[in-house]
Order: sequence, then C-alpha cells, then structure tokens
Amino acid sequence: MKNYILLLLCLAIACTGNKSEKTSADDTKSTETYVHEGTSYEVPYFPLKEAFFGEQHMHTAVSMDAFIAGTRLTPDDAYRFAQGEEIMVNGSMHKIKRPLDWTAVTDHSEFLGETFTLLNEGTPGYDHPVATAMREAKDLKEALGLYKKYVLDVLAGGGDPHPPFYQGPQAAISSWKNNFEATEKNYKPGKFTTIHAYEWTSAPNTANLHRNVFFRDTNLPEVPFSSNEGADPEQLWAWMKIQKDKGIKVFAVPHNPNESKGYLFAEETLSGKPITKEYVETRAAMEPLVEMMQIKGNSEVVPDFWPNDEFADFENAVSIQQYNGRVFEKRNFIRWGLGRGLKYREEFGTNPFKYGFVGGTDSHNGTPSNVEEDNYSVGSHGLVDKTAEDRVKNELDGELYARDANPGGLTAVWATSNTREAIWDGMHAKETYATSGPRIKVRVFAGQGFKSSYESYEALVKDGYEKGVPMGGNYSGNSAPEFLVWAIKDPIGPGLDRIQIIKGWVENNEIRDTIFNVVASDNRLLPDGSVTPIDAPVNLKTGEFDKTKGAPELMGVWKDPQFNPDQQAFYYVRILQLPTGRWNLFDEIRNPGLKFPEDTKKEIVERAWASPIWYEPTVKSK
Repeated sequence: MKNYILLLLCLAIACTGNKSEKTSADDTKSTETYVHEGTSYEVPYFPLKEAFFGEQHMHTAVSMDAFIAGTRLTPDDAYRFAQGEEIMVNGSMHKIKRPLDWTAVTDHSEFLGETFTLLNEGTPGYDHPVATAMREAKDLKEALGLYKKYVLDVLAGGGDPHPPFYQGPQAAISSWKNNFEATEKNYKPGKFTTIHAYEWTSAPNTANLHRNVFFRDTNLPEVPFSSNEGADPEQLWAWMKIQKDKGIKVFAVPHNPNESKGYLFAEETLSGKPITKEYVETRAAMEPLVEMMQIKGNSEVVPDFWPNDEFADFENAVSIQQYNGRVFEKRNFIRWGLGRGLKYREEFGTNPFKYGFVGGTDSHNGTPSNVEEDNYSVGSHGLVDKTAEDRVKNELDGELYARDANPGGLTAVWATSNTREAIWDGMHAKETYATSGPRIKVRVFAGQGFKSSYESYEALVKDGYEKGVPMGGNYSGNSAPEFLVWAIKDPIGPGLDRIQIIKGWVENNEIRDTIFNVVASDNRLLPDGSVTPIDAPVNLKTGEFDKTKGAPELMGVWKDPQFNPDQQAFYYVRILQLPTGRWNLFDEIRNPGLKFPEDTKKEIVERAWASPIWYEPTVKSK
C-alpha cells in the first residue's frame, strides 16, 4: 500500500506539467494540437482526464456593488491575479498562494453600462455630478448612501433602474466588449483558461435567485440579459433558448441556495403558477450545476434540519438569517433540493434539480479564489472587510456578519485538457466537484465488478470508466451499484480523515437521506459503519495542523446495502480532511490583541463534494 500511495503522489505531481510529448498510447498524458481563433497550440492532453482547479464566481469593479465598495480592479487584473501575479488589493500588495488553472469573471449584467462610464475617463457621463460623487465618495457609508438613493430606492419604487449618468444600451455593449477583450487576452490554452461569463442577478422579495451564465466559446450575444430586462428565471431561460437557437452554447448555474428563501428549489413558478412538465424540462436543459459553497456560506446542509449529520456544522453563515428575512428553511439546501428533484421526476419524468456541484468565492475584490485560510488578509468585499479589525465588527453588504463569512470554495473539473471547450464540456457533463478551498483530488465511479485494490492510479481510473460512470452520470444497472471512490490530499494540506457517501431517495412520498462511511484513515472504520474519532487538534498559537495523522490517500469500493431496483436515488461523495485553522485564527495570530467573539470557530474541517450519480429506473410520468 505504501508503494501505491507513493505512486499516486508521483502521478499527482507529474500531471501538473505544461507540455509532454506523447510516448505511447497508454501514457496518462500526451499532447494535442488545439486551434483557437486561427492560432495553433500544442497543449497537454490527458486521455484519463485531469482535475483542473478554478474559479466560477467572482466580481471586479465592473460590478456596480463592487465599485461602490471601493474595488477598482478590472477583469484583466483579476485574470492576472488568478495566474499568480501580485496585485494591489484594498491598499496592499497581495497574491494568490497557488495559481489557478482557469477562471471565469462573472460581473453583474445589471449596471454594466454605468460602471463603463464610472471607470473610463472621457466617456459621456463620466463627469456627471452623481458619477463623480460615486467615484470620489470619502468612505463606504457615503458611497452606499449614493447607491441606495440612485439605484436601490428607485428599483424598490418600480422606477427606472438606471442612475442619471447612464448613457444607454451602447455603454453596456462597450463594457461587455472590454470584458471579452480581457478574457481573450489572458487565455493561454494548455496553461490557463478563461471563460466568457457573467452573473444574472435577480432578487425577488430579497430572495437570492442569482445565476452565473457560461459560454463555451467566442460565439457570444451582443450584450448579456439582465434582471432589469427580466427578473424571472423563466425569462432568463427563454433568452438562453434564443441564444441556443442561434448556435450559442450556454448554461446557467444557480448560487447561494442558502439565501433563496425557498424560491430556488421551487414548489411553484416565480409568478405563482403550478410547476409543469415544460418547466422542469426547460430548467433541466438550462442548468446542469449548482454552487455548493462560497463566501456567504455552505449550502449543503445545516444542523437545524440534519441533526444526525455530525459534519453539518460547517460554515453555515447563520447570521444570514438576521437580514432580509432570509430565515433558513430545509428547502433552501442542496441535499433537500436533490431529493425534491426525484419527486418531480416521479411526477413529470424529468428531474429539474439534477445538479452537479461547483464552488466559488463571490469575491467582490477582483481576486479569484483567494481561498487559503491563512491568506485571507485582505478580505473579500472591498472596504467592508479589508482589515482584521473590519472583519471583527462589520457586516458584509447587509447580508451577514463579516466574521461569519469564509474565503470561499473552488471548482475542480475533470477534463482532457486545460482548454476553454474542454473545461466547459466537463462542467456541462457535471464531471465536477466542489471544495471548501483545499485542492483535494477526487474520483468516483458507479458500476459493477471493481477491484478492491489496483496496481496504479491509471489502472483504477481506466477500470472506473470501463465498468462504470463517473460523477455526474447515471448508473443504469439492475443490481445494487458498486462505488469506486478515491481521494488524495491537498499537497500542502493535512491528511484525509474519511470518505462518505450520502444517499437520497423518496419513500412514501417523503424525501429521505442517509450517510455511509466508506473508508477512513488509520483503519478507524468499525464493523457497524461508524468511525473511531481522531484526535488531531490545531495548534492555536501557530495555526499549524497535525502532520502525523490522517491519510495522504484513501480508496475503497462500497456497495449499497439498501438498494431497491424500483426506487430512484442519488448518491454523492463527501471527503473530509483533518482539522485546520480558520481564517480568523490567523487574523488573531497576525494581530496580537485582536479578538473575535467567542462563538467564532477557530478550527474547521475542510472538505470536497463530488457531483452526484443518479439511479433512475423507469417511472410513469403524468
């Protein structure tokens, strides 16, 4: 087993290179010729796919709320930060600890024209008194007051959503063009991928129904569709359908279910009509993924509704409930939504919530995936949380306490190359997983006839694809599925604790779920399925984690002991690592005398969530 672990570690390191000449058909990496906009590139090609880590949700100064909060970084700055360049952030030089493989800048489509005017000297409207006041506001309070007066209050009253310096649709078109140019400029096939994207930001009754919208290539609309043109998701999907009919390849990703007030995993349409077959089919065609985690919390589960999940108490951002009436409900969370989707499939033959998982930050600093807990020294939302003192006392955009936020998550995509089309295709196929920040690698396959051990990582993955389906797929066998699961720790993180499988199903019209421990480090998995606790505390004086315990790699095969061939189900894998210090612990270490409230956790158990695999027996749709 030690040799196997060493081999896996070596393979994990070897797969991070940029170029390799093909030496045989069985190599795990070779090269291919890739053509983008008429230029050819030789890029690394991974027949068995590689996990590419990236950011799918972040904002720059092109987003009005980020600009108001003091952010001045542009999409070009964000892409350079993602590649490891040191950038001035909130008044200090800052860089990501490890470059990303890919990034999508998702600025709000609402007010694109306004920020074009605010950011570009010499454009019409730049010297308008309101624009000048917004740009030169002496502090956050003044800036937010202007934003409230000229944008939020007008919107609430049903008036023109645009402030008086707005120069019309052409300004938004120009802003989108600038974003396009930055995205193309920073695209380096095989090394760093940029994805054309934006955020559609709808908040009916203050519920978060936001979606990030992703395009496969440079075939794009002239300007994005915003919630100013249509605040109902059905209007967004109708617009997307028009784009698809034009040959544009596009999908949307909902985020922040935890702030959705029950509207995201809907029981009726936003207009109050019953859910129909057309609705579920349209939604399933437009939205393959959902955001599991970001700065404003983890949307998997909360202890209130899953008291038997011992790891549910993780970055729940409970102070969200003190703002905008966003009180937690069970139907706000992804595990419940997956189960509700099964019920809709029973009724209509299609599952509208058949979501794979992604993670992101929602940073409004222009800093993609600044997710390491000990590197969160500049916060995430401009002037609101730029210093440790701010993070102790301030609120984050009227949504939650700054101390209740977290640095955010990552998305890993299994793809054959680090190219735009391959990353987009991997996301569309749901062969993705989310992490709370660590770069854990995860493989999951469901099928039959897997071995209990393999001589190499390559052999494991080949067998997985040959005998089963990967994360995001459908298991189609008639007997109980076997799950081949594998994970390797973040190279700079602690050892792994365990791998779990969460199963959900519907029984007697009730959504049910349960958790199975599949494999645990140090032979701690007991015959009854429980796991002996591990004592691996964080050093609260230095922030160091335990380096002596846990596993560098875990692998196992699990068979569902409760399988019912007539009962549809979802299964997703959750990987837990050993405890590490939370970002506020490092704030206190760096700033002697600084103290967060006692209820602020100093340790966390970071994790990864693999996209589900579904079992879908034939159902009689109505």
